[in-house]
Amino acid sequence: MSQSENPCLSLAINRLSKTSLGAEHFAIWVMKAPCPGGHVLHDCTWPEMLTQKWLAWQEMFSPRGLPDVPLVHQANPPALTVPLDALNVNGQALPYTARLMQDLGISLWKWLFDGEIQNSFAQSQGIAIGQKKRLRLRLEIRDPDLIPVPWEIMQPEPGKQAISLSQQLLFSRTSNAVDPLPPQRLEQALNILLVLGHDTESEVAPSLQLEQEAEALANILERCGRPDLHPDGEHTGATVLCQVDTLLQPTKAELISRLETENYNILFYAGHGVPAADGGLLFLRPDARINGTELAQVLVRCQVTLAVFNACWGAQPERHNQQSLPRSSLAEVLIHHGVPAVLGMRDSIADEEALSFIQAFAQALAARMPIDEAVAVARQKLLTLYKFNQPAWTLPVLYMHPDFEGELIRPIGEEVTILPVDVKSPGHDLSTPSAYLRPLGVTSKVSPISGTSLRVGRNPKGNDLVIEKQEVSRQHAEIICDALPDGKLTYFLKDKSRYGTFILRPSGWQKVYHPEVPLQSGDQIKFGSMQGQTWEFIIQDSTKC
Repeated sequence: MSQSENPCLSLAINRLSKTSLGAEHFAIWVMKAPCPGGHVLHDCTWPEMLTQKWLAWQEMFSPRGLPDVPLVHQANPPALTVPLDALNVNGQALPYTARLMQDLGISLWKWLFDGEIQNSFAQSQGIAIGQKKRLRLRLEIRDPDLIPVPWEIMQPEPGKQAISLSQQLLFSRTSNAVDPLPPQRLEQALNILLVLGHDTESEVAPSLQLEQEAEALANILERCGRPDLHPDGEHTGATVLCQVDTLLQPTKAELISRLETENYNILFYAGHGVPAADGGLLFLRPDARINGTELAQVLVRCQVTLAVFNACWGAQPERHNQQSLPRSSLAEVLIHHGVPAVLGMRDSIADEEALSFIQAFAQALAARMPIDEAVAVARQKLLTLYKFNQPAWTLPVLYMHPDFEGELIRPIGEEVTILPVDVKSPGHDLSTPSAYLRPLGVTSKVSPISGTSLRVGRNPKGNDLVIEKQEVSRQHAEIICDALPDGKLTYFLKDKSRYGTFILRPSGWQKVYHPEVPLQSGDQIKFGSMQGQTWEFIIQDSTKC
């Protein structure tokens, strides 16, 4: 099953205003849904009860004392509302910390999945189940004050799995204020650049502890890619190699040079840093820093697919005058610039916990899992080792670009279709196709409509015509051939893209966004941008399809 075909439900949350009673008013709406009637809007208020539960959770589980959610109308949160006699699925009494974790998770779920949003979610889940596929659920939090909330712990009811632990409901955060997703290359290996930045305990040279951490991480990652051994010595059957290069406290120039001269698909950074409006500062060494915006530009240019940050502030926004700044976290800045996937930490994570997570995460990636599923598997490992009532499993926060399907490694046996084809080649006689696309002014290359459709997009998998441009969506458009009752053939263009398709009409270029429009021979088409290449649609023989 192709992971790119998994249905996706994308939700967005934003603050609207305060009501006359002082309550915070929010809108929750569906940005993307697999069902036609799933694009709905739900207005709601943020209840004081939810703020109080979040404060109680934060007091228990946040060692750094993260900023309070600025929705507080009384000084001290009340006692926990979960009943003292609450039981787990085995009939045993839950400890206080577990009740606290479960109570906030259920309350967040009920607030988010309410009314029309719950109906859209249920319909989307039903479609995924009917197609025997997993549902991707992506959450965009436009109000920066709600970003520190641990949405990853949401669960529908006691005894049910938290949303971020599920391998059937693949959860991630996202942002739609993004640059187009650059063309992605699917590799046959995990090529990792491991960067160990400035150790706050060392002012000049890398400390022995940092060197030992680098060696331990590199060994763990490389062993995950061996087909014969699990990092703990067990057989895994993994078929992809894991190659790791290490940079220990590099200068900015050294980091950029290494990224530009080698072919990495993963960047892993561990070290000190601080939040800032431009995505924070990574302290590469005492005299060398790089901000999130600078790093994002390098990662996009070098086609790095996944960036992982073992730093306690990677998923947190910058705050100024007690206000969180929009799109200021490192993860959001990187996604905004077009990095496909970013994994940061919501809070500080212990070294032992981090190593356990990285080990399980790398092993899942080496087993060719998509990134969001691999995060869920690694999160399950943390829960198993450190238990539900400890915060370790809640700390990783995954952001994914809205156009990214999570694939890092090319699936086994996948063949890439290379188009357009040379019309002079054997087997591609122009008398065969009844219609085709060709670059305007070029007669030697065509992309024929084979059967009843021609699929156009950036992804080599699932498309007949592959256009590797940033403005072209992974599955951008489809040209459909249909037969009328009188036997005459007709053609339609169906747009499926994020940025639209343009067709030249007598009145000028017309933007097509999601509807089906009829095509005539000689129509000129641009995919994704007016600055893109012009394609010409030609109907050669109207008697066959």
